[in-house]
Amino acid sequence: MITHKDSIHILIADDDEDDRAFFSDAMMELRMNNKLTLFNDGKDLMEYLADPDIVMPHILFLDLNMPYKSGFECLKEIRADERFKEVSIAIYSTSSSEKDIEETFIEGANIYIKKPNDFTKLKKVIKEVLNINWQFHSSGLNKETFFFSI
Repeated sequence: MITHKDSIHILIADDDEDDRAFFSDAMMELRMNNKLTLFNDGKDLMEYLADPDIVMPHILFLDLNMPYKSGFECLKEIRADERFKEVSIAIYSTSSSEKDIEETFIEGANIYIKKPNDFTKLKKVIKEVLNINWQFHSSGLNKETFFFSI
């Protein structure tokens, strides 16, 4: 579990400017000690992650439908790289397609979150996800715990 005393390094890749702003505002209101880095698309995210000198994020919120490089493509590349084996990946998408959920589960995402369209729900989702004990959650991962809903 990430405690509020620890600085949480969070990345979010989402091509929707409003969704990025919504997420950033929710993080500010939660007043958790964090460093939030935002990316407009999967290509920018992967260029950032290619830098060997980056500080490893604790968690990455990854939208599936992005230009240049989809969230699914990013997920596959990240999980193929040993450097990122400890990074938790939360798929953060408007899609609730069974196919998307199944494929991201198989490819190694830690949790699948359908984007809430309500600010209060978004804050609750972020707080819940950041308080998950990822070591325990990942070791007991199954499809029932994979899809997160409030």
